[in-house]
Amino acid sequence: MEPEGPRSSWLKGQALEVVSACKEGLKVIRHRGPSQIQFWFIALAVGIAAGFAALFFRKGIIALQSYVYGADDITHIHSHAENLPWYWLLMLPVAGGLVVGLILHWFTPDARVRSVADVIQGAAMQDGRVEKRAGLASAAASLITLSTGGSSGREGPVVHLAAVISSWVSNVMKADGITGRDLLGCAVAAAVSASFNAPIAGALFALEVILRHFAVHAFAPIVIASAAGTVINRLEFGDVTEFSLISSTALNFYQELPAFLILGLVSGLVAVVLMRSIFWADDLGSYVQARYKIPRYLRPMFAGALLGGLAIFYPHIIGVGYETTSLALTGELMLHEAFVFAALKVLAVAITMAGRMGGGVFSPSLMVGALTGLTFGLIATALLPAVSGSATLYALAGMGAVAAAVLGAPISTTLIVFELTGDWQTGLAVMVAVSLSTALSSRLVDRSFFLTQLERRNIHLAAGPQAYLLSMVRVATVMRPVSDKNAASTEVCWDLIEQGVYVDGNATLEGAMPMFESANVAYIPVVTLSGEGEPPELWGALFQVDALKAYNRALAATAAEEHS
Repeated sequence: MEPEGPRSSWLKGQALEVVSACKEGLKVIRHRGPSQIQFWFIALAVGIAAGFAALFFRKGIIALQSYVYGADDITHIHSHAENLPWYWLLMLPVAGGLVVGLILHWFTPDARVRSVADVIQGAAMQDGRVEKRAGLASAAASLITLSTGGSSGREGPVVHLAAVISSWVSNVMKADGITGRDLLGCAVAAAVSASFNAPIAGALFALEVILRHFAVHAFAPIVIASAAGTVINRLEFGDVTEFSLISSTALNFYQELPAFLILGLVSGLVAVVLMRSIFWADDLGSYVQARYKIPRYLRPMFAGALLGGLAIFYPHIIGVGYETTSLALTGELMLHEAFVFAALKVLAVAITMAGRMGGGVFSPSLMVGALTGLTFGLIATALLPAVSGSATLYALAGMGAVAAAVLGAPISTTLIVFELTGDWQTGLAVMVAVSLSTALSSRLVDRSFFLTQLERRNIHLAAGPQAYLLSMVRVATVMRPVSDKNAASTEVCWDLIEQGVYVDGNATLEGAMPMFESANVAYIPVVTLSGEGEPPELWGALFQVDALKAYNRALAATAAEEHS
């Protein structure tokens, strides 16, 4: 019998590899397939629940706003409000602010509305969970705010409300961090899709803004949930866009593109002004509250009084502002109107947020962006009419550019602008403006409005996992106790304690790690501080090598999740 030739050996080897791969594939299907499929069904259920929550929230605003303002169509609320008595415009936000203040005072520990920033924190640091009691109270407070003259958006409350649903499901399932975060992304995607009829942007918003990664394992369930939210929206409202544009929004010549580069820079600056105005107003409100000892439940009421006084003369600030945004996108405003309305909207949003009244920043940023773009477009087309197209195209690009800079989400915001308007032909102009605005604004704030909010609370998510993971590891879980066979010398520990080199056992590695470099030691005593005048109790010691190992494990786990 002739020996087996090289070609036959190669074919036999390939066949064996195929058989082995098939066996391994069957093993994966047996052991992991059903659980994966089951998770997709759970994602679908979470998406449906979050979609209905978003729908009921929106319908609740419509019903309550129609009742208090007596308007048949709330998409034209400011046109109707112009005909109401001045005292009604003044008192509605005051009454709404008082109710909001009482709700937050009774049901939250700090009288603060929960929103997108808290969901981002929950995804990064709390295994995909958020506060449920405070979250439901925040949803109720935001509902009243948006229905009684508050100047904010509905996406923030809806996102957090969806996160409350996913947190409940995660707790019932006893889900680990990865599963909890995936469910959180599913709920957020469905809520955004159901709110804006934007399935693509809803899915990408959850990945880009909330989870802050694009892991493959999370993509399928998030898309399923986003589709479910969209179906719920369309069953109620039909397949219609939020805004209708005029037909002449095409780019006139490629010579016009440099103008959109400039618009992007202008929009980035406007976004920074909007964000910093909110933070400055919040600091001012906190100072005034502390200075005059104003009860925290009255803070929203005082903000409501300011908003009501502003609404008497400019009812355009009421609510999410879609009517004014639509007027900007269709070019029905004059130059001075666009400029004044943009400035007033920034002021009104700052008052609403600083007054702790509730709501989000996405819809206001759309309105400010559209007005900014229209203002820029009217000037640009007047200066260079020969090479300029329609001013409404600048309004569309400005809307996307300011919103993307505020959210720190250029991809999902670009897509949501297209899905809100149904205009996919002007993508080049929008993308150019969005890229420049986000590039500029991200260097003037901590990446986005939400991450800057967290940074102001000393929660360092903007720099990435390497910055915040240390704050998640407690010293007590890493230290070597005094009973350990490899424990540090007790005498040396007490010498270091006398020199002031020690760390509390309840502290985190974020505070302990800098001490290794400043004290130039291999380990730091870990103590528990007793009452005043009593010596501390020695628990053990935190070794630098153990701290670094724990940090590396946390980094590796995060990297593995983001690339799985």
